Amino acid sequence: MFPHDISPSVIIFDVFGTLVKIGERQSPYRKLMRYLKQTGRTPRTDDAATIMSVDIHDFESMSALFGQQIPQHLLQELNQDLAYEMNSMQLYEDTLPTLLHLQQAGFRVGLCSNLAAPYGSPVSAMLPPLDVYAWSYAVGAIKPDDRIYQYLLDQLACNAEDILFIGDTLLADLEGPTAFGMSARLIDRHHGQTLWEVLDLE
Repeated sequence: MFPHDISPSVIIFDVFGTLVKIGERQSPYRKLMRYLKQTGRTPRTDDAATIMSVDIHDFESMSALFGQQIPQHLLQELNQDLAYEMNSMQLYEDTLPTLLHLQQAGFRVGLCSNLAAPYGSPVSAMLPPLDVYAWSYAVGAIKPDDRIYQYLLDQLACNAEDILFIGDTLLADLEGPTAFGMSARLIDRHHGQTLWEVLDLE
């Protein structure tokens, strides 16, 4: 399953593009930020990081964080977009079989994902109970910030070399984890690669 120089006891997965896909993207947070720009707020390069690193579940509070209020009709539209997007979330066909196989084989399994707070609970509900959930909004940091990787170690009481990280984004899921001392592999869902192939499962 693994080369002799890699012997992880923990497998950590990214979520979107790795375990879960969104069928109908509505991008409500992008729509919110576009409205704030149109009404006079100057965008910042760290806006997306801010959205994903605060434990805020509603658009009114999020817009207040950025110093503005949004009208009721936009609030309703954003909530509808968010609900529609979450309802369109699906697991990749190999997600559940892979997670269950790993758990049955004795690996500890967890998630580490950059995402806005409303997405965490619906994702968790789609999956079996796991050993750790490093949600960016709960940790207060997004990948590839070392703090989110350190959170995994703290929660699992393990070392970085005990972890194999699987995800679809070069910086967040490969370069970040390996710089921190973990092993990591990328998955290319766009070209049909499966978790089974990435993990060399038989």
